Amino acid sequence: MISISNLSYYIGGRALYENANLFIRPDDKIGLIGLNGRGKSTLLKLINGDLKPDSGTINKAKNCSVGFLNQDQLSYQSGDSILTVAMGAFREVTDMEREIENLIAELDKEYHEEKVMRLSQLQEQYEQAGGYSLQAKAEEVLEGIGFTTADLHRPLNEFSGGWRMRVMLARLLLEKPALLMLDEPTNHLDLPSIEWVEQYLKNYPGAVIVVSHDRRFLDNVTRKTVEVTQQQLVTYEGNYSFYLKEKALREEIQQNAYENQQAKIRQTERFIERFRAKASKARQVKSKEKALERMERIEEVVSDAAEIKFRFHFSQQPGKVIATLNILSKRYGPVKILDQASAEIKRGDKIALIGANGRGKSTLLRILAGTEPFEGEKTMGYNVITGFYAQHQIEALNLENDLLEELKQAGTGKTEQQLRNVLGCFLFSDEDHFKKIKVLSGGEKSRVALAKTLISEANFLLLDEPTNHLDFISENILIQALQQYAGTFVVVSHNRHFISQVANKIWYIEDFKIKEYPGTFEEYQYWVNEQHKISAPVPDPPKPKEDAKANRPFKSSNKNKLACIEEKIERLEQLKAELEAELAQPEVYANFEKLSALQQRYAETEEELNRWMKEWEEVVGLQDKTNS
Repeated sequence: MISISNLSYYIGGRALYENANLFIRPDDKIGLIGLNGRGKSTLLKLINGDLKPDSGTINKAKNCSVGFLNQDQLSYQSGDSILTVAMGAFREVTDMEREIENLIAELDKEYHEEKVMRLSQLQEQYEQAGGYSLQAKAEEVLEGIGFTTADLHRPLNEFSGGWRMRVMLARLLLEKPALLMLDEPTNHLDLPSIEWVEQYLKNYPGAVIVVSHDRRFLDNVTRKTVEVTQQQLVTYEGNYSFYLKEKALREEIQQNAYENQQAKIRQTERFIERFRAKASKARQVKSKEKALERMERIEEVVSDAAEIKFRFHFSQQPGKVIATLNILSKRYGPVKILDQASAEIKRGDKIALIGANGRGKSTLLRILAGTEPFEGEKTMGYNVITGFYAQHQIEALNLENDLLEELKQAGTGKTEQQLRNVLGCFLFSDEDHFKKIKVLSGGEKSRVALAKTLISEANFLLLDEPTNHLDFISENILIQALQQYAGTFVVVSHNRHFISQVANKIWYIEDFKIKEYPGTFEEYQYWVNEQHKISAPVPDPPKPKEDAKANRPFKSSNKNKLACIEEKIERLEQLKAELEAELAQPEVYANFEKLSALQQRYAETEEELNRWMKEWEEVVGLQDKTNS
């Protein structure tokens, strides 16, 4: 479908690509990965035609349409409703609709045979193009990525950049180009929307290229991984998890080959040095020198992995309770955010605050930070020192400072060498330390702001979307830092891999209350899935069919209902057994909160099981009467 051959592209004197090659098939689902600054977004712009290669070719099939979602569309403005903007995906059909409306208006005034024929032709084409269902499709996609029904007729200009980006994503999904290119689509989506887009892209009929730093998203959507590395495009025939294993294997083979070659080179060089002065060995020496010159050198593996070697300390140990919240009410005008909500944070809690956008996650974080007014009471514990990282922390960096000067602003009293160690942990080289903040990329500024927060000696951290703009290596550094961090934190994030690595409790806002699950994100997801299974409604039995011979209804409806109930009972019995096994573990009894949650789930499961057993008995009794 698209063939990239010997592609070279330079920025100044630096090569982003040099004789790179890639072939994109019609049904490929590709994850495009690589360190920040390696040229991922540039490649998408080259494919889209926004940039021209310095050399090489990008050939597209004749009917290959390309749709491109990039970060530049954050600035797109329009006074039209978001439904109208999304419906722009069906421009030909909407133009047809307008022509039909105009013809009807003209025929109301004056009958004309040619106009009647044209109207009939247009109406047939409109129906064949699915015109009558297009608005429903647009509404489904917009609501799938997080908009409410009431939002659909609001002007696009009323929404923030992230929400406008969602509208442009909806429009692209509705256009269904042959190749769909998405640059960091999850940056502006919440968890429910990410999961909806995942399902949509998995079933997308065309090819997809995704640039993303969300590992779970890449694993769930892609079937091929292309890494931008050393000015080349290296293909792996699998998703991101496959790529990690395959790359490790390739690097092991390459490193072994490199070491073997180096040993051979050293041996040859020793021979040359030893016998260079001997006339009898001159021919052999000359031969070996030529062999060394002709040898194709194997590159040593340069690992992109980074391991943090700096531990973050704080001078004051807080009390057992970090903070207690009793929120009577929090509103924005008529919009209720929190109502009669309470929560307690204990020392050592690593809390991930998750859920859909608009539920009040960032508001709750600001309430904890003391920067958001509310009705109610917040009590901070003994010796609690709070550090707050939010997106505005990046904007608050002094652009004229170099990196070392900026870290000194944190006021920790650390020596220059200690601050250099911190910068090294966050992947800044010695030469980078004296760069001005103003020349850094967005991801590099994020790393500086995070470093400032983490060295602030705060024993209670509040982190709002800290993985935004971080590449995989930077994200891994943050994960390691938080895993080693001895304090307490609350983090708002939609990055499922990140949450699963750092959190030991999950918070979510439901019915304007702060709800807590006392376990990891994986355990929380399993619990949610089980709750959905249990609460899934039993389908109504089908209407009785007519027996053609006896003209009597079949007696199958109760059998169908019975099968559904028995399946639900089986699931509940399995869940009950799993909970019993978990409750039998000694370590559970050392964790009072987890024990309480498990006991509550067990009681709810047992109650639900008893209810369905009664239902089963009633259906069986009814079936026995019918059969008799």
